This record gives sequence, structure tokens and C-alpha cells, in this order.
Amino acid sequence: MKDISLALENLNEVFPPHFTEAQIAKAKTLFLKRLSGDAHRFYKGKTQVISKAPVIGFNWFNVWYTPGVSTVSTTIRDNNNSSFELTNRGNLVAVVSDSTRVLGDGDCTPSGGLGVMEGKAFLMKYLGGVDAIALCIDSKDENGKNDPDKIIQFVKMCQHSFGAINLEDISQPNCFKVLDVLREECDIPVWHDDAQGTACVTLAGLINSLKLAGKKIGDVKIVLFGAGASNTTIARLLITDGADPAKMTMFDTKGSLHKNREDIKADARFYRKWELCQTTNPNCIMTMDEAMEGADVLISLSTPGPETIKREWVRKMGEKSIVFACANPVPEIYPYAAKEEGAYIVATGRGDFPNQVNNSIGFPGILKGALMVRARKITDNMAIAAAHSLADYAEKRGINVENIVPNMEEASVFPHESADVAMQAIKDGVARCPMTWEEAFQKSKKDIEYSRGLTKSLMDNGFIEKPPIEMIKAALQWAIEQVQ
Repeated sequence: MKDISLALENLNEVFPPHFTEAQIAKAKTLFLKRLSGDAHRFYKGKTQVISKAPVIGFNWFNVWYTPGVSTVSTTIRDNNNSSFELTNRGNLVAVVSDSTRVLGDGDCTPSGGLGVMEGKAFLMKYLGGVDAIALCIDSKDENGKNDPDKIIQFVKMCQHSFGAINLEDISQPNCFKVLDVLREECDIPVWHDDAQGTACVTLAGLINSLKLAGKKIGDVKIVLFGAGASNTTIARLLITDGADPAKMTMFDTKGSLHKNREDIKADARFYRKWELCQTTNPNCIMTMDEAMEGADVLISLSTPGPETIKREWVRKMGEKSIVFACANPVPEIYPYAAKEEGAYIVATGRGDFPNQVNNSIGFPGILKGALMVRARKITDNMAIAAAHSLADYAEKRGINVENIVPNMEEASVFPHESADVAMQAIKDGVARCPMTWEEAFQKSKKDIEYSRGLTKSLMDNGFIEKPPIEMIKAALQWAIEQVQ
């Protein structure tokens, strides 16, 4: 076994040379999952609360708490908006989930989602300079069914403590109602990252993929495999940005969506899917084999597993085809397999493969932009503006078939994205604190540098320990043994 760095760089090179690409892909998945469990246990999670005000002497406790803090309470009482200036509310996001659809693992019970929600908060702080807290809740009613109204009530009750709400891992169809109601009835932005965030970054990836393929979004034939919150929102944003719904076919677990799907029409909870039944697939294409014939784009957010998307489907696609297989933690088809069947560009949701199309490059900048101008909501236009911001940033620094969007290491993308989102919020009339693009960019840049500098300082001074190399090597050795 070759040596492996603490940064886990060049992961493909640490596996035995006789491993096939399929074995390497499987071993990487096993290694990362084993290491994740061990590392979370070692650190007892990923986030903590840390003070940002000084304690110079004993009397400062009387300033930060009673009796001095009384003036903060009465000032906010008389003007609730002052809470954004006198407390951390203006830069604080609640990551709210009932954990009913956690990644590809389904219902994990409320506390089962904490690892993901903490991860969201972790990324928000480091990448976007935004503070966040995980709130996993029980949405079951007296009959044991998950009730969207419980989530709605919870968010409306706690919104006064936060500058924005990030909804996460809520199963459909509840996720549609929860988002649509809260977007209209809350006085702060409510964002569903599985839907809007994934759609934003997918659109960004597709914009640049089409540039490389020499195709236009209005001309291409698009197949969407999976009809959950992510893909239904992706379809909506693609259409809004110029895709032709008549050239779009979507599939759920029962088949293609079309105007004759009476089962979807009869269930009012699936109104988002019914909208797509009425606007896409006018010829009522019924099978994937037919839909994939000559298709330009496949976007799959479905069941994890390397054989969910069949090789023969990819083989049927047109020239310079684009395949996004974005299920987590395992893509529906591995990139090497899609490439072997003729795909020109392949993207997944994972960072250990080229072209990670993952909402991690979207939500930190989008939420930061919304918070800076104190937006009342995050509009679809703001999500589309973020997509074009990401695509433009990547194009300016150079794109190719294995590098279509920025990655999380490109720190400078987030201030650009947040400033562009802030400007769109102002244009859409949902901002309460207008500012210039340069002001937004500089504020975002400063906050992100602060967050990264804080983490580095804690690491340099030993307050955050380095992960034991033995733990990493043990996880790697275990993964290799499982595959051999």
C-alpha cells in the first residue's frame, strides 16, 4: 500500500496497481465511508459554538449579559429589524430537516440526519463565511406519518432567530409544500438545497458542458431520470433558462411523465410533477430505450448504484453526449463506464471523480448573497443568476471536459457568486439593504477569509487536532481487503 497524505490527495494512486477501474471505484466508496465514521467518532462531530466577542475582564460579562444586554432586548423590541445588527442573526442559518430522505439512505430518523446537517453547517462556515446550526426535527403526526405542516409550523416559529432557513433531506411530496408555503409566509429566505441548490449547480455544469459540446440549451434533447425534488426543480430551472420542454422527458419509478399520467394528476400533493407532465414529453415517450435514442443530455438523480443507468442507454445517445449521474453516495453509472459507452462529458456528485456537480459550490455563496442584502426570499432568478455566475467564473479560468465547474478549493468563486446573487435580489425587489456589487464582493471575501483563517489558527495552535494517520491507513487497508 502506497503512502497516503493527511489531505487524501491523489486517492486513485493508493490502491494496488492490479485493481481495475471498477475495483478502484468500489474501494474508494468503502474507504471514504469507513473513514467518515471513524473521523466523526474521533472529533465528536464537525462543528462547535465559538465566541467572537472578547472577554477582557470580569466586568465584560456584565456588558455581554445582564445588566448591559437589557438595552439590546428593548432596542430589538421596538424595532425587530435591529436584531440583524445587534445579534448574529444576520449571518446565521438554520439547517432544518426531518431526515426522511438522507442522501441515498432514506428515512434515518430525526437524529440520523445530524451528520449531514452538521456537514452543511461546516461547509457554510468554511466556504461562505456563514454561521449555521443543524436542527433535525420529528415531523410525525399521531398516526406516525410525516406531516409537512409540522415542519412549516416549526420553521415559522423559529424564523425570528435566523437570517435564513436551509431545508434539507425532506422526502417528497412533503418537500414541495414545505418550501412553497414557507417561501411565501416567512419574512426571511427559505431555501431547499436538495431542490434549488442541486438545480442551480446542475444548470451551471450543463451551461459549460453545452459550450464544450458546441450545442445550445434550446436545441438539445434532455432526459431526466428520477422525479424527486432535485430533478423536478432542475427541469423547472432548465426550462426557465431556455430549455425546450417539448424536447425533455422525465422518468419516475413508474415510468415516464406525460399528460396521461392520471395517477400523478389524482394526487394533489404531487402538483410539481403534474406541472411537468403537462409541459414535457408531448409525444408520450414511454421507455428509457426510446427516450435515450439520440439524446444529448442525461441528468440522473435517482437510486444510488453503478448499474441504475444501463450502459446500453448511454450507447444510444447522440454525438458529444453529456451524462450527469449525481446520486450519492454512489453514482448511477461510474464515469469510466459512461465514457466507455461514448459519453463526451460525465459528471457526478462526488469530489473524488472529475466534474463534481454538487450543491456545495452553490449554497454557501447563494445564502451569503441573500443574507448580505437581507433578502425576504430566494427567487428562482437568484438561483439562475448563481448558476451563470459559477459557469462564467469557471469559463474565465478555463474549462475542459473534465473540469466544467469550480470546485470547493477555489475560494474566490464564492465572493463572486454571492455578489451576483445579491445584485439579482436587488433587481427582483426582495432585498432590504441594497449595496453595490463591489461592496457585496468585498464583504463576502472578508467574511470567508475570516472563517478560513479562524480554522487555520485553531489547527496551527492545536485546538483542532490533525486526524491520526493510523486511522486513515486502517480505513484504506480495510477497503482494499473488502475488494480483493
